[in-house]
Amino acid sequence: MAPVKRLKRRETVAHLLEQRKDALVVTGLGAPGYDVMAAGDHDNNFYLWGAMGAAAMVGLGLALSQRKRPVLVFTGDGEQLMGMGGLATVAVTRPENLVLIVLNNEHYGETGMQRSHAGRGVDLVAVAAACGFANSRRITCAMELDELCVDMHRRVDAIYAEIMIEADEPTRVLPPRDGVFVKNRFRKSLGFATI
Repeated sequence: MAPVKRLKRRETVAHLLEQRKDALVVTGLGAPGYDVMAAGDHDNNFYLWGAMGAAAMVGLGLALSQRKRPVLVFTGDGEQLMGMGGLATVAVTRPENLVLIVLNNEHYGETGMQRSHAGRGVDLVAVAAACGFANSRRITCAMELDELCVDMHRRVDAIYAEIMIEADEPTRVLPPRDGVFVKNRFRKSLGFATI
């Protein structure tokens, strides 16, 4: 079996965010948050700390409440493995403005780079398709990434996009850790009162 081509995580995330327009962004635990922050902090970024497995569901809630805005969720394969039930919930809900982006390096980066189940044969793209995602894909090259940049602004159906990335550990760029600050800044960007 030929090795899977892999993209560079920071460059990939930065490229997607350059095309974000008015999209709201939710990040999962650890490296996806660092990658989004490295691309530049933004009032429309909602960083999750200590909520492993919850990124897809937070993104779903946001997509359902903000139907006019694209919602991009950046998470890792380890976190998505923990939140597998969330794939089924997103698939049956079918929010047309949600793009679930799984950065798959086939490792648990936050706990020491142990090989994840995705690195042991669990095919998350096939799982997403089996759950009912009409649009589930694996991205291994720049052309496929550019297609996602276009599709993430089309309002057709929820998208599951697994991006195969290198198993490296770039320097951490920590997003704000003050949950109240992040929540209030995000609410304000949506036009809601801060609490």
